[in-house]
Amino acid sequence: MITFKKTKDLQDYLDQCRQKNDGIGFVPTMGALHDGHLSLVKTSLNENKVSVCSIFVNPAQFNDPTDFEKYPSTITDDIIKLETTGCDILFLPAVEEVYPDSFKLKKEYDLGYLDTILEGEFRPGHFQGVCMAVEKLLMIVEPDKLYLGQKDYQQCMIITKLIQLMGLDEKVAVRICPILREKDGLAMSSRNMRLSKEQRAKATGLYETLIDLKQNICNGSLRDLKKEATDRLQKKGFKTDYVEIANAKTLKPINEWDARTNILGLVAAYIDEVRLIDNMMLN
Repeated sequence: MITFKKTKDLQDYLDQCRQKNDGIGFVPTMGALHDGHLSLVKTSLNENKVSVCSIFVNPAQFNDPTDFEKYPSTITDDIIKLETTGCDILFLPAVEEVYPDSFKLKKEYDLGYLDTILEGEFRPGHFQGVCMAVEKLLMIVEPDKLYLGQKDYQQCMIITKLIQLMGLDEKVAVRICPILREKDGLAMSSRNMRLSKEQRAKATGLYETLIDLKQNICNGSLRDLKKEATDRLQKKGFKTDYVEIANAKTLKPINEWDARTNILGLVAAYIDEVRLIDNMMLN
């Protein structure tokens, strides 16, 4: 694996790859890698001649500075995992490399309602910050395929929208890969590293909530089902941001279901100071 820290060095190398008609796959991450991240890299390796993984903890997407400071950093382990997986290139830029003019000079992205619901409502400015970094990284790497994980379902939709806004939808194919879970159902996440043993045992409540939604979904009103799920989470000690059921295509929350629409259950909740999210197709 070749590691690049400078944009120009990476671009010069990738230009040589393109001259050989090598397809380029790209997996953007913020590090603290787990098997979910590595599954994206493996998929890229299977589909492209060259696979690039970036590790960049993006300060622009943290609406809570404390959350940014506590985000886990395991760069030595991350490099070993990527090398073992067979990743071709690691891009490891400093903040100044991605944001030479400061990340505080923010531009506005027209993301529509996706920027104001669910994660957008509870983390204002988060997706604007995500788009800042992803736009920069896409311009640097210029991949043929971009690999994202379904656990961040709304973010996948946001980045797909960003690619359209950049006029790259004919050039960059977005591949959304399934959630990887622990044996007890907990969705793999870098934030899981922050959980104590007791918190980790409790964290499966998010997965159990989604299973309950899936098993009890029925035609008609969904309001009571969502309220009951929220109440159960709170009784287990979670501070719940939302338990929602949404149209899987548009992500617009729904309160009535006709059994013909593909729907998605989504949940976001805190265990003490650690915020976790998860989602699951319900039909």
